[in-house]
Amino acid sequence: MYIYNVTINIDGSVHEEWLSWIQDHIQDVLATGSFVAAKLTQVLVEEEMGGVTYSVQYTANSREDLNEYYTTYAPKLRNESMQRFADKMISFRTELKVIKEFYPPSIKN
Repeated sequence: MYIYNVTINIDGSVHEEWLSWIQDHIQDVLATGSFVAAKLTQVLVEEEMGGVTYSVQYTANSREDLNEYYTTYAPKLRNESMQRFADKMISFRTELKVIKEFYPPSIKN
């Protein structure tokens, strides 16, 4: 399993507009079929540059699914965000490979 993480710092002047837009954008990314789930999280660190920082974490079942997203869908979807918020946001992307997931042991009475 792979996690495609996009971290975004959005300027306060367009924060509410962006927050509404990103939720629709996430649905568009999921509609590509490349990912099985997504999480939108707020990063709880105050940035010196201001703005509000978020992380969107998309889960892909395979490297092939992730590569298909990059080659087939990413250019168009990235372009949409850049056209709308280009001078009001900074973003970077990270790929993570899930090695193993851990869960707490069940509590038995």
